[in-house]
Amino acid sequence: MSDCGCSDAAERLQGRVLKVLLAINAVMFVVEVVVGWLAESTGLLGDSLDMLADALVYGIALSAVGGAAAAKQRAARLSGAFQMILGFGVLLEVVRRLVHGSEPQSLLIMGIGAGALVANIICLALIAKHRHGEAHMRASWIFSANDVIANLGVIISGALVLMTGSHLPDLIAGTVIAGLVLWGGIRIIKDSSA
Repeated sequence: MSDCGCSDAAERLQGRVLKVLLAINAVMFVVEVVVGWLAESTGLLGDSLDMLADALVYGIALSAVGGAAAAKQRAARLSGAFQMILGFGVLLEVVRRLVHGSEPQSLLIMGIGAGALVANIICLALIAKHRHGEAHMRASWIFSANDVIANLGVIISGALVLMTGSHLPDLIAGTVIAGLVLWGGIRIIKDSSA
């Protein structure tokens, strides 16, 4: 048994799940940041930063596996704070593109958004049985659930960019994703402090 009272088998399972989640999110971060930049999409860039935050959060949660409950709560709080910082970063990018303009590429946005949605549904399925567990695992569940919502928003924004020819749907998607990221960070910090 570890310091948290979890069985060694449960700790090993948590570790395996978190490693897979970290790998999926790290790969999707690279894909989304490159395509988001090329497609001039704040929605994809915002989602890529969310993937980066998730990968780092899963890494932090992985470091907490097997540790004391207090360490896991600290890891969850750190994850929430990091998520909030990235959310503010996305908002700044939205403002920059609003001021300087952008020409988002709708087909790239929808295609990569759909790929990210599949990746996040896989993550959600992997973490589902741990969603009522310790603070670091509940934080991981919140991140994955938020990601699915964000991916749907990116796909919808790409379709609206295609239909309207305006960059505003993409900027709105970036803003909504930033809001989700910020709200997720607040929820995690509150949950880990409870």
